[in-house]
Amino acid sequence: MTEKSYRSSGSDVEVTSVGRIRSAIRSGPTTNSPLTLSSPALRKPNDGAHRGTTPPRRSVRDLGKIAQQLSDRDWEVLRSVAEHRYLSVPHIRVLHFGEMPQASGLRTTQRVLARLRRDRVLASLPARIGGHRSGSGATIHYVDEIGDRLLRQQAERRTRRPFREPTQRFLDHQLGIADAHVAFVEAAAVGQLELLRCEVEPASWRDYLGLGGARLTLKPDLYAEIASPPGSDNVDAAFIEIDRGTESIPTLLKKCREYESYRRQGIEQDRSDGAFPLVIWSMTAPTHARAERRRIALREAIRRDRSLPDGLFVAIAPEQLIQPLQKGTES
Repeated sequence: MTEKSYRSSGSDVEVTSVGRIRSAIRSGPTTNSPLTLSSPALRKPNDGAHRGTTPPRRSVRDLGKIAQQLSDRDWEVLRSVAEHRYLSVPHIRVLHFGEMPQASGLRTTQRVLARLRRDRVLASLPARIGGHRSGSGATIHYVDEIGDRLLRQQAERRTRRPFREPTQRFLDHQLGIADAHVAFVEAAAVGQLELLRCEVEPASWRDYLGLGGARLTLKPDLYAEIASPPGSDNVDAAFIEIDRGTESIPTLLKKCREYESYRRQGIEQDRSDGAFPLVIWSMTAPTHARAERRRIALREAIRRDRSLPDGLFVAIAPEQLIQPLQKGTES
């Protein structure tokens, strides 16, 4: 990954053989950064929180002073935490300090996060949330009150978003989305691909009309565009769904039918020179055996459903996320 300079304010992802759907000719980079800020002004996604869990209000420092003290990288960290809603220390290290050796990058990440917590730009979840996670490196961060006010001051948020303690299910899902984003960034860093765009919900969502003109929204967890190898004119795109083993296979199949309904509208094809993205199901579960059974079950359910086209969907393990987008394309 190309090293960047920053102003400092302190001392501180078994794939079955599946045909590809989308192949487009690259016309140029679609973004200058793997991070794409969501558009909360358009939609406000469910925060998965228990109600009534806003922490006690404390005194607020001068926003202008804090804003001036933030480096460009501080702002990038704030924006990516806002985009994902929850990020772990390793996530933040890869997204913003990946040009450093891992050990020193982690130390620097910890120092920067400690400062942002001190100024209430960010905060961390209580240790009891996350259960199986342990250690300071697994600390989960979210936007605190000052960070929320700074984003609203910059017109990057329109309404105040007080903290509500997330449910474990929602938190695990959001961290799974972050894992996928980080997998793309790490693959780009070692030259496996060029990450042209990565949109996290709700920026990844697509509006369309259903039967009778009903307004519907397809809600992918992520949308990604890559060039492989880097610099290639052929761009591959994918919608990514994160499954943590909490939904039934019929529920996942229903979501697949939503993708097919959206594909038939032709909206995405108009955006991408007649091509439709691959839909990748990144599936895990409490045990490897159960996760593999679920992947096989979803593949079989898709295969039996005659309303779903061949090659539109793949079901993989999270560590195989990059593979379907590196196998070449078919029209």
